[in-house]
Amino acid sequence: MLILLAATPVALRYLIFWPLDQWQVDVEVYREAGVSLLTGRPVYSAITETPQLLPFTYPPFAAILALPLALVPFGLVGWLWTAAQVAATTAIVWYAGWRLIHRHGAAAPLVLALITAPMLWLHPVSDGIRFGQVNAFMVLACLMDLRRPRPRLLRRIPPGVLVGLAMSIKLTPGVFVVHYLVNRRWREAAWAIGAAAAATLGTFVLLPEASFAFWGGALQDPNRLGPNGGTSNQSLRGFLLRVAPGGSVGTVLWLACVVVVGIAGFAIARRAYRQGDSVSEVAAVGLMAVLLSPVAWIHHLHWMVVVVLAILGADPLRDRRRLLAGAAVLAWFLCRGPWWGITWVSSGWQPMVIGRFLQNSDTLGALMALGLLGWALRRTDGGGDLVGGAPSTTADGLVTPDTMVTADGQRISGERATTGAAAAHPSSGEATRATS
Repeated sequence: MLILLAATPVALRYLIFWPLDQWQVDVEVYREAGVSLLTGRPVYSAITETPQLLPFTYPPFAAILALPLALVPFGLVGWLWTAAQVAATTAIVWYAGWRLIHRHGAAAPLVLALITAPMLWLHPVSDGIRFGQVNAFMVLACLMDLRRPRPRLLRRIPPGVLVGLAMSIKLTPGVFVVHYLVNRRWREAAWAIGAAAAATLGTFVLLPEASFAFWGGALQDPNRLGPNGGTSNQSLRGFLLRVAPGGSVGTVLWLACVVVVGIAGFAIARRAYRQGDSVSEVAAVGLMAVLLSPVAWIHHLHWMVVVVLAILGADPLRDRRRLLAGAAVLAWFLCRGPWWGITWVSSGWQPMVIGRFLQNSDTLGALMALGLLGWALRRTDGGGDLVGGAPSTTADGLVTPDTMVTADGQRISGERATTGAAAAHPSSGEATRATS
């Protein structure tokens, strides 16, 4: 009930009082792709009605998944899609905040609702609801794939498969494959690449014309995504397009920033993995998906739900600095800084530097959050899912909850794992074993 009450202001604003010519414009794009398949018109030539005139920009596998939307009236699709986004965001909080939520026992449902409520008001999350976006589902799929211990319903699905399917819908989750390769997690990388390849090749068989149109032309057309230098693009490239020199100098500067931020971000993700903190691991790689991408709209920052919970850790009331850091990130993204900034800049108010700062505040906030993730991991054991090192897995990729891997790679199990973790982190009181 509390989650429904929290979602009501967002739903009222974007489903009841929002102008009809801007209503659920992105889910309309997905639905029209499904309609294209049913009616035989070219998927990548169709555009939505005026005044938006938006084309379909996703891989053709996503068009297949959009077929059910074409069977439902558009007015109903908007409401159902909003409900699904709220449910997916609640699930993200449940999985990313499980250490914090479950420590409260019978009050866990209430704690879940109290944490989910402000997450629905985050600027990226509410923008996703405003447009009818898919980012909540992308974040949830990647989180469920990497979180340790794995949720019970996924234990028969090899790790990496959900990331691969997410890549087949949207290309940016491919950064998780880079993370796998950096950490020599060959099995997970292979499953991710294999799942993506299977979905893509299967779609080639079913939709050869649409597949050739996307991979042979639509993917290379930057104009299909909209103005890359607009305020909505909060990636590093979008930031630099607004404030840095253009041309080859700007390109070199962007590539240099990508290298520096990428090295730092993947190092933080690697540290999180080695410490067994899969929530921080997903948070760090998710931020890479936004910062390193040429185009990352504000609603792509749905990853901030995971980031906030990763920074808070398992017991933020005991670690007030983590509580303040998580609250700072939450407050930052509750504000709608980019829209304040574009109003400031377009109005010519002075000093202009304030307007530019606000206009790029989501990019700066993502960089700040990445730094705080690294700080949190250095400050403690990272509040990890498993204390004392990277989780050990069986041959099929499942976590063995009573086994841990020490920093030097030695496997210890049972009582030795518990006592070893406690010795490695005496300040934590007692070691926490991973349970499902």
